[in-house]
Amino acid sequence: MTRPQIHSLGDTALVCTAPPPATLDCQRRMWALADSARLWPHIVEVVPGMNNLTIVFDPLEAEYESLAQQLDDGWDTVAVVESGAAEIEIPVRYGGTDGPDLATLAKYVGLSVDEVVKRHTEAEYVVFFLGFQPGFAYMGGLDRSLCMPRRAEPRLEVPAGSVGIGGEQTGIYPAASPGGWQLLGRTDLKLFDPARHPPTLMQPGDRVRFTALEVRA
Repeated sequence: MTRPQIHSLGDTALVCTAPPPATLDCQRRMWALADSARLWPHIVEVVPGMNNLTIVFDPLEAEYESLAQQLDDGWDTVAVVESGAAEIEIPVRYGGTDGPDLATLAKYVGLSVDEVVKRHTEAEYVVFFLGFQPGFAYMGGLDRSLCMPRRAEPRLEVPAGSVGIGGEQTGIYPAASPGGWQLLGRTDLKLFDPARHPPTLMQPGDRVRFTALEVRA
């Protein structure tokens, strides 16, 4: 695995960035390094992302060079283990008003609507990280034949529960918001609930499968 680069982000943060592509092995190492960094003194916040890890530190107490060396050393020495990830099933209504971009994506990739849904539901996805909005899971594992760029003009409002494709990833909008992903369908599952513990349905490392409740052209 290629070594990551470590660089500063202002005066109070360090970023550890691995080169693409994003892989599960790389993400597991980032998660393990994040768990380790949370125990270091003078660390304010640890934020794992896609192929990267950001640590925010107290500049009055911590030394930049020392933390950078800890990150570099930790990449080689951290114990990477497979966690007890949850397996989550997401029921989806594909197409129609719930998935207004399904037919467009099918035409773009040269497949039938039914074949797009088949390939989207056959894959097993892994949650790489949460971002954009609370509970929004960026997932790896999308069949490469289904990759499609984001819309040139984002929608002003995407309904909560919308399942979409953006580039090489698939994801679900937990709440209504502007967005530019290609929308394939929609689920009624609640992905973020402040009263739930934890509030997000999915966590990094969880494995996800989509199932088709119905398919409409």
